Parts: sequence; C-alpha cells; structure tokens
Amino acid sequence: MNRVSEVIDCWYDSGAMPFAQWGYPHKEGSVEALAGAYPADFICEAIDQTRGWFYTLMTIGTLVFDESSYKTVLCLGHILDKDGRKMSKHLGNVLQPMPLMDQHGADAVRWYMLAAGSPWSARRVGHDALSDVVRKTLLTYWNTVSFFSLYAHAANFEFAADRRASEVTMDRWIISELNQLVTSVDLAFEEFNSQEVGRLLATFIDDLSNWYVRRSRRRFWDGDTDALSTLFTSLKTLTQLMSPMVPFITEHVWQVLIRQGEATEVESVHLTSFPTSDASLVDEKLSSEVALSRRLVELGRAARAESKIKIRQPLSRALVSAAGYGSMSQEIRDQITDELNVLQLDDLSTQGADLVSVLLKANFRNIGARYGADVQAIASAITQADPNDLVSRVRAAGPQGYEINFGQSHESGEKVATITIDDLVVTETPKEGWSVASHAGESVALDLELTPELLQAGLMREVIRTIQEARKSSDFDISDRIHVRWSAGADVAAAIARYESEIAAEVLALSIAESKDLASAANELGLSLEITRANS
Repeated sequence: MNRVSEVIDCWYDSGAMPFAQWGYPHKEGSVEALAGAYPADFICEAIDQTRGWFYTLMTIGTLVFDESSYKTVLCLGHILDKDGRKMSKHLGNVLQPMPLMDQHGADAVRWYMLAAGSPWSARRVGHDALSDVVRKTLLTYWNTVSFFSLYAHAANFEFAADRRASEVTMDRWIISELNQLVTSVDLAFEEFNSQEVGRLLATFIDDLSNWYVRRSRRRFWDGDTDALSTLFTSLKTLTQLMSPMVPFITEHVWQVLIRQGEATEVESVHLTSFPTSDASLVDEKLSSEVALSRRLVELGRAARAESKIKIRQPLSRALVSAAGYGSMSQEIRDQITDELNVLQLDDLSTQGADLVSVLLKANFRNIGARYGADVQAIASAITQADPNDLVSRVRAAGPQGYEINFGQSHESGEKVATITIDDLVVTETPKEGWSVASHAGESVALDLELTPELLQAGLMREVIRTIQEARKSSDFDISDRIHVRWSAGADVAAAIARYESEIAAEVLALSIAESKDLASAANELGLSLEITRANS
C-alpha cells in the first residue's frame, strides 16, 4: 500500500491566524473571543505580501466563515534609496533604521514615513530628505512652542479654560483655521491617508508660526492675555493632532508646556480624547480674506525681490488687483500694507491701469474642456477685446464668471461664454519706476520711487535691526531695558535724530545718546554701538 504525503503551504498557518490564535473552536472561551475580534478592522503590510498574507487571510477566512478576516487593507510601498534604487547590501545603499533614528530622531523618521508620500507608493529615504522634514515642519513646531514658553514665562501667564473667546481678528482667524484642521485631520485619519494628515498639519504649523505669531509679535511682547491664550489653545490642540505621528516630541511638549499651563490636564497626550471641532468658531469669509492677503503679500515680496529693494526700505504705495480685494476688511488691508512696508495701498484696477502693459491670451485647456469646438472662437474674442478692460471685468465678476460674446447662432442669436480669471493667461509688464508681480489673475505693483524721507525711514529700520542683533549677541533677556550709545555718519545720524523715540520703543531703550569715543564699526551702516542693561 502506497502512502501519499501532502504538505500544506506554510502560508496556511498565516491565513488561519485570526481564529487559530484563539484555539478556535476547541479551546474554552475561543468562540466568544473570536466573536469580538473577527473580522479585524485593519491590516497593513508591504505590497509583496499581496499573494501570501493578504490572499490567504481572505481565502481561508472566507472558506471557514464565509467572510473575509479583515475589513480594510493597506498595501505599503517599498523603501528605496535617495536615488530611487531598491536598497541592497550588494549596492551598499542600505540605511539601517536605528542609526537613522539616532541621527535624525525617531519622530523625524516616523513623520517622514507617514507624511512624505502615500503609504502605498514606493518611498525614497535619505539623510537630506529627513533633514528637510525636521527643518520645515518639526523644528518650526518646536520653535513656536519655545516662543510661547518664553513670552508666557515673561508675562507670568496662566491659562484659564473659561476665558471668553477673543474678538481680535487674528485670534478669530487662527481659531477658525484650527477648528477646520480638526475636522480635516479626523477625516484623513478615517481614510488612512497619513500623507494628507501630514500636509494639513504642516500647513497649519506654517500658518501658526509664520503668520499668526509673526503678525501678533507686538502683542506677545506686551504680554497680551488674549494672544497668549489663543496660542496656548492652538498648541494644545495641534499637539494632540500630531501625537499619533510624532509621539515623543508631542509627549514632551505635553509634559513641559500643556500640563504646567493647565494643571487639571490628563497625565499624557496619548490618554486624551481626539479633539472635536466647534463649527460656530469657523469663519470661512475671514479665512478667505486672510488667504488672499497672504497671496498678495507673497506677490509683493516677489516684486520687491525683482526690484532688489529690501523689505526694510519703506515704499510710498502698492497697487493691488485681485478678485475679492474690494470686499476685504480694512484691518486685513492694513496687514498687507504693513507686511509690504508701504505707506499706502490702493486698487490697481481703478488707479493704476496706466502703470502696466497687459497682454492677454486664452487658456485653451480650461476653455476647451467646457466649450469644445467653440474654443477657437472664444479665444479670438478674448484677444480682440481691450485687455485692461476685460481683465478688470473678469476680476470684478469673481468666481461666477463674466459673459463674453464670441459669435452668432442661427437658433439663439449671440453665442455667449462665461469665463473666469483661470480661463485667461494674463501677462502684466510694469512701466518704468514700478515693479509688478502677478499670478493666477492676482497682481501687486510697487512704486519704486525713493524720496529722501523714505530713505531716512529705511535707515531707521536698519538701525533698529542692528541694535536688536546687538541685544541678541549680548544675551539680553527679551524684557531687559537698555541704554544705547552710538556713533555714525551723517545720514544715519540724521535718521536716528528724527526717529529716536520710535527706535527707543522698538529696542526697549531708556536712553539713546551719541558718543564720539566709540570704535569704528564693521557693519554696513557704519554704526558703532555700545548697549548696557538699564539695571547694571
């Protein structure tokens, strides 16, 4: 009699895991245990496990229970080197995880793996990429935490959970953004989209640090309680949202900042409930206005860079053209004025049509997708129109679009197309004495004429910067009052004499006095300084 021996593939053991781990059905209690654990909510492995792990789990589970053993599956892409090659000992391009974490930090590696690309896509990993993650996102978050800690300590700030909501525009804006962030991050986590979570968090960190904190600096200097409370609330919620991605940094922040600022808080950030959004605090109009203001500021800075004029040098005026600018609040406009360091901000479409030469073409891709064979006729109507007039009308119409006639139809008479600024390719060339930057239908024009008064105001800004750098290099505390002795050439001396009170207020100087016995200065201003603490 011949004996036939058959060997079941080793993957059978893996596929039987969901019920075999409980000793089902022979082990006592296994039926009840399986009922609460089958099917699993989620399974995750690399793409090479598709035929083995994923397939056998599904097949065996379906054969035995008529139901797959998991509800959701996520296939991870492979890890590649910085040049896109598969890591191999033969190629010598393998990066060991522990040395990588020792160099960059476990949270930096974790954040990069979760946020730098789709989990299901192949991922390039290298030292430069990880350093970039730390610099752009995690270090910015950490610096914002440090900034708050510094000024909260200086103001003896204590957080009060029952404090009324601030009515300050910038406070309302960042709280609105925060509540929208909570909703969006929650949804992205539900969809297992860690890349989107990372993008959302990185964007908010930039908003918080590079706009809210920067635009509110003077309030922090003054120990404004509303500003400190708003920043504390933002950092607390942000820390909770980040904690699944960067557990160690956020736990440290929770212990040294949140628990000390709010003594009733739970022991660990990882023991807190996920934040919830408050729809009543979301202001979409304000969000749109601030977003537009930031885009216009970026355009203004681009125009500055093109003109080679430093941002610290005041200019007489800037002209703005953008859909939505007309309805923007005066406070937000004042922020643009301050950011661009101009004395006056006006509407380009009403006051500066003669400052730029406008060339106009149709965006064939956009128009063709909607109007098909009529695209050539519409493009012809666009090029034949007065470019300044058409751009002004389209911008004024906003997202609902502007109707343009492009021919005749036997059935309905005139043929009309509705176009928006995205349907146009606008090229604006500045005339002499102006610098213009444009993007996506929005433009900022800067008047480059520098009067003696403007040049003197620019020198005042440079003097403030030089004194502040001297404070920093002398390791003075942010609240230290100082005495300033100085020596400089005629132009700088005239600027200091004219703006002495403004300079003193900015640098916390109790006295500013000229002195002829100071050594020559090496800085570009030729400004010699001696600063001392007022209490020394």
